[in-house]
Amino acid sequence: MAEELVVEEVGTDTRAHVRPGSVAEAAGVLKSSVRAGQALRFAGAGTSADWGARTTRTDLVVDTTGLDRLLRHEIEDWTVTVQSGMPLTRLQELLAPAGQWLPYDPPAASAGATLGGLLATADAGPRRLAFGTLSDLVIGATFVLADGTVARSGGQVIKNVAGYDLAKLFAGSLGAFGLVAELTLRLHPLPTSTATLVLAVDDAGQALAAGRAVMRSPLEPAAVEWDGERLLIRFHGTADGTDARLRLAAGLPELAAAHVLGDGDEEAAWERQARSIRGSEGDTVVRATAHPAQLPELDTALRNFVDRAGVEATLISSVAIGVHTVRLRGGDAEGHAACLAAWRDAVHARGGTVTLRRRREGVEPQAGAWGPAPATTPILHALKRQFDPDGRCAPGRFAPWF
Repeated sequence: MAEELVVEEVGTDTRAHVRPGSVAEAAGVLKSSVRAGQALRFAGAGTSADWGARTTRTDLVVDTTGLDRLLRHEIEDWTVTVQSGMPLTRLQELLAPAGQWLPYDPPAASAGATLGGLLATADAGPRRLAFGTLSDLVIGATFVLADGTVARSGGQVIKNVAGYDLAKLFAGSLGAFGLVAELTLRLHPLPTSTATLVLAVDDAGQALAAGRAVMRSPLEPAAVEWDGERLLIRFHGTADGTDARLRLAAGLPELAAAHVLGDGDEEAAWERQARSIRGSEGDTVVRATAHPAQLPELDTALRNFVDRAGVEATLISSVAIGVHTVRLRGGDAEGHAACLAAWRDAVHARGGTVTLRRRREGVEPQAGAWGPAPATTPILHALKRQFDPDGRCAPGRFAPWF
């Protein structure tokens, strides 16, 4: 698809919007942007547009949805090469007839998230426990840097950029280093059977204890998630394998009261989990990482902050790996900002990290998008200078860090 250039008005601003259909077209767009001195924003489905701080300036939106082709599917090698603008759900549909899939289930998938956007956000879902993040499944990638240079890492290397593993570097970069254009991904056999156990538990300490019991056992779950009311434990593989795991789980004292969800209820439960993590209009959503053992402390701290701020909160936790999402609802922007700042401080005090994923209007000016700058900030500055020396890619997204 040839690139399409349109001009759109956003409030009082006028910005160009271009939709390249190939790596060459994308490179041409970015080369032209250097001459024009344009500030760039890369956009796919828009599911992570609010992550981090708001960009301070956008002259040109580079829309990746024209980069939506499957380039190569090497069935016998269990790899696929795909353009970055393809939605993850579409890729799974294309892989399924071969009995293959990408074992990756970020919350934004059902909202149409694209593969490039998912790498740029480093988003991950419950199955991260068993399969890791998207960057763990990338074996080769193509990027377009701010000056239009095409760089590849892994597989067939056209330009090796100072030895960096570019997929790892761009993961979580929120578009600040350049454009993700193509990905070569490692595939897995598509499970023929899945099963989810549910344990009613509204206490964070008890949820953590049950999760630990599962992880110490030979069950090998694909996911262990707590939503504040229920612990969800997912298994998949062959029908015999999932049946065997369910029988083994029934023998664990911590899971004695658990029950198995029916086929329809299982997918509905996981989609409900994803929707809660994504949040909706008027919510504030933050994602944190911390040691799994700190879940009870962080849950208690959140409840205290919520009571004082006059807002409602849902805490969803990947209890086995220490990834926690807080969704704030109700109240006003001042309450959201106060709760965000206080809970973020609590996480940082325990050595964790926090990313703002969605905010109620008015929250960011009061609480900021990011907490204290990490010790790696000088390295981030150096990388930004190397990959985007003029600071044109997603300016302000990591403010005030860089």
